[in-house]
Amino acid sequence: MSHTTDYIGKPTNRVDGPAKVAGTAKYAAEFNVPNLLYGYVVSSPITKGKITKIDAAPVLALPGVHQVFSHENVPSLAWFDRSYKDDVAPGGSPFRPLHDAEIKYSLQPVALVVADTFELARYAASILHIEYKEVAFETELSKHIDRAFEPGRGKTGYKPPKSRGNFGKGWKEGVAHMEANYSHHAQHHNPMEVFASTVEWLGDKNLNIYDKTQGAFNSQQYVMKVFGLNKDQARVISKYTGGGFGSGLRPQYQLFLAVMASLQLERSVRVSLTREQMFSFGHRPETLQHVALATAADGSLTGINHFAVAETSQFEDFTENVVGWSGMLYDCKNVELGYRLSKLDVFSPLDMRAPGAASGSIALEIAMDEMAYAAGLDPLEFRLRNYSDFDQAQNLPYSSKALRKCYAEGAAKFGWEKRTAEPGSMRDGNLLVGWGMGGGVWDSSKLPATVKASLDADGHLTVSSGTNEIGTGTYTIMTQIAAESMGLPIEAVTFVLGDTTLPESPLQGGSWTAASVGNSVVEACTKLGEALLKQAKKMDNPAFKDAKIDDVQFANGQLRLRSDNTQAVVLRDLVQASGELKLEAENSTVLAKLEMLKPPKYSMHAHNAVFVEVKVDPELMTVHVTRVVNAVAAGRIINPKTARSQVLGSVVWGIGSALMEESVMDHRFGRYMNHNYAEYHVPVNADIHDIDVIFVSEEDDKVNPLGIKGLGEVGLLGVAAAVSNAIYHATGKRVRDLPVTIDKLL
Repeated sequence: MSHTTDYIGKPTNRVDGPAKVAGTAKYAAEFNVPNLLYGYVVSSPITKGKITKIDAAPVLALPGVHQVFSHENVPSLAWFDRSYKDDVAPGGSPFRPLHDAEIKYSLQPVALVVADTFELARYAASILHIEYKEVAFETELSKHIDRAFEPGRGKTGYKPPKSRGNFGKGWKEGVAHMEANYSHHAQHHNPMEVFASTVEWLGDKNLNIYDKTQGAFNSQQYVMKVFGLNKDQARVISKYTGGGFGSGLRPQYQLFLAVMASLQLERSVRVSLTREQMFSFGHRPETLQHVALATAADGSLTGINHFAVAETSQFEDFTENVVGWSGMLYDCKNVELGYRLSKLDVFSPLDMRAPGAASGSIALEIAMDEMAYAAGLDPLEFRLRNYSDFDQAQNLPYSSKALRKCYAEGAAKFGWEKRTAEPGSMRDGNLLVGWGMGGGVWDSSKLPATVKASLDADGHLTVSSGTNEIGTGTYTIMTQIAAESMGLPIEAVTFVLGDTTLPESPLQGGSWTAASVGNSVVEACTKLGEALLKQAKKMDNPAFKDAKIDDVQFANGQLRLRSDNTQAVVLRDLVQASGELKLEAENSTVLAKLEMLKPPKYSMHAHNAVFVEVKVDPELMTVHVTRVVNAVAAGRIINPKTARSQVLGSVVWGIGSALMEESVMDHRFGRYMNHNYAEYHVPVNADIHDIDVIFVSEEDDKVNPLGIKGLGEVGLLGVAAAVSNAIYHATGKRVRDLPVTIDKLL
């Protein structure tokens, strides 16, 4: 089967753009179902302790208030931890909302007030009287490094690859050395759309659940297990998500509360969180890191040591791959890696864009800059001298690796050859100019995903899968892939997603959606093509009698012989001749699941190289990032327009991570103090200047049939480190605790 319609690789406009612009794209809190009640969450003002008294009587006396749910009247639900574990739950015991009187962390949900209107529910929640007994708590990671522990392997947590060689020996062999500690504070995802769930009561425990999530099936399985419902009773719908960045990978507590209230009151219920409450669950964990590097006289690395300690909650062991990348990105025989967790009185951390790698690349890429200076080498030349052509961590060849091209094309576009080495040596008027670089590596994964392709009698193709759209362009690229696969115009194709009545797909995260669902779209369309060819053989035209699927092509709405394009039949005529309303087919995930069980033959990763210019006022020490070039090698780019948008967002995020972003904990109260958009600083338009995105050509037929590697994560890597390195080049001041705020430079 072949096609001639050429959509893949073209900068196609978002097919969901008009719906978003017109406001017809509905989000979880925008579904106006009949007889809707509103729930408002009451959050704990203390960090650790117990609820000693709840006086709900004055609240229940208010006209229009239907119920106050708390641990005192929560219905009997699933007993075992496994019922509360979602698809990406870490080891330990998942948090159970309103389970008992115990307070585990600040802003923990302690009650839900349900009323006729949102305003009434909010007011009623404000006068609900709850008394607490507070006990001592611990929220400061730096004070508890000594009790950090090594998480176990497998389901209980990530453990870095085994060390190789002998770092101590490599350190002694080195003629130049660097050793330093690096840190960044907790960060919260803060997508524009707050978390909300609208639960439509259909009677007899049948629910339509409109949820903000990055995985409708994950939310459905959670609800089914906790509340004892079946798939038909717990339909989850999530057509649009206003940003996720990892925050929607796990079901958040508003889903539990909304479903519980709907089942108890036998009414439709909506629960929306406030911006403040968006700081009451998962976050990128505060991470403390130590890196030591040694080089020989020729600048080659003789030893790498990377150790990290991260926070987790008291009830779950959340782990990330922070240090593993240091064992593969650069060539070195002697590598020692370590990773530990320390339990604090906070909510469990959660995957956040490029989880682990974003933290690890900051320490590694600043350390590489420091080592380059110590070795007397240009930072780019130093990386090239330590380029890895083979994955030493996994002992595997790369399926493809175009990082060398990223360095070359990025440096040429940036003008890196004009850089002078001495810190403070470059100026623009009275401003100090600094140039820095960094980069990163990210896994390229493909998970089993089911897709259905259906062609109706009008020749319109509908392709469906239960995957999610979190703003990355999933609707658009799947439409492109399907249109090209079946030789149809974009306008004749509709991609449907975000509903558990559709074929099952994995969570949208990890940069695997394009590869996982995209390749499944091709498989489903191929099966549909076989059904159409079978129908063509039943018709009078003898040209198709002995044709096999590889002998035909789909183009301009027709099925044609490849050897003779004049032998063609219109696709809609084939459907009409079948006597069916539509012909449809679904791919099988059996082979994909079996493939995952086999040991890998290749190391499959995307790479990038980032070059940054900053300008610094020498008196005020204000920093402006004036230019960024991000060269990315991520296999086949399906849509350069949406792909560029992904990388632009990554660069903006990296600038924010370097200069602004941190969740500031007041350890006297165990609470994040800047839990709003006013004080949780992220870049605005005035902070962002020229950003160039380069997609380095990279063909890879081993990673998956379409050659897709994924983009959502890799574009972020190295950006924050490159900004920090540029600041050092401008000022001569090395800041290893991010974000780099003015006070750290003065």
